[in-house]
Amino acid sequence: MIKYLLFILMLATPLMAVQPDEILEDPVMEARAREISKGLRCLVCRNENIDDSDAELARDLRLLVRERLVVGDTDQEVEDFVVDRYGEYVLLMPVFNLSNAILWFAGPILLLIGGWVSVVFIRRKNTDGSVNDKLSLEEQAKLDALMAD
Repeated sequence: MIKYLLFILMLATPLMAVQPDEILEDPVMEARAREISKGLRCLVCRNENIDDSDAELARDLRLLVRERLVVGDTDQEVEDFVVDRYGEYVLLMPVFNLSNAILWFAGPILLLIGGWVSVVFIRRKNTDGSVNDKLSLEEQAKLDALMAD
């Protein structure tokens, strides 16, 4: 029973991240704020969005997002404002550009290279180490002599 309660409590912790005093009265604006917050990284928790994080900096960022929306900024303007302030690292899904192209392509390219190396290695192993089942005449003569004894 205690394990079950701890499991439920663990699942409920992200619900406690957004405090009641942070929630906007307009449900449409709140939905927009939540959507933006889910795309922004908590700088304290690393790979957690600010909507789920209970860190103080994440709370400040959530409030900042809501303030910018109340002022009248669009979703993109809010994201641009936060990126200008904290850098592109704050985005959970960074924008593709030439400066980070290697990050986008390195994984698939290394996977393809690894697959190609594996195929070449397996093919070479099969062709170089082929087994010759036939005995030479000299080996056959030695075998016959041993069998005769």
